[in-house]
Amino acid sequence: MTETPTAASTILIVDDDEGVTQTFARMLALEGFKVRTAFNAESGLKQASEAHPDAIILDLRMPLVDGLGFLRQLRSLDSQKASPTPVAIVTGDYFLDDAVANELRQLGAELRFKPLWLEDLVGLARNLLKVSN
Repeated sequence: MTETPTAASTILIVDDDEGVTQTFARMLALEGFKVRTAFNAESGLKQASEAHPDAIILDLRMPLVDGLGFLRQLRSLDSQKASPTPVAIVTGDYFLDDAVANELRQLGAELRFKPLWLEDLVGLARNLLKVSN
């Protein structure tokens, strides 16, 4: 039996590439997720603190504040202390510095690499939400 995400499952996608953001949003919406999007870290942090998404899919390489900076700021919010939002960092950078990769893990983020196909993205979302497939 396949479980589907509940109507309450909201995923925030934060990526400066509008094409990627819209593609991910459409793919997840077709699978029944509620999706919010942000095209920069500042907007993403505002949505994360106001809308309290159930999970966040986050680009690593963004201008001004990158995904690591976003994650640091997110984890410093009081609302994240007791129950941190599950986060996946998605990047096309296959040559991450070990220190960066380790800090991402310490901050509780999963690390995935682009491109993500539909099955990969949906599986990632369900894993973040602990919804079995």
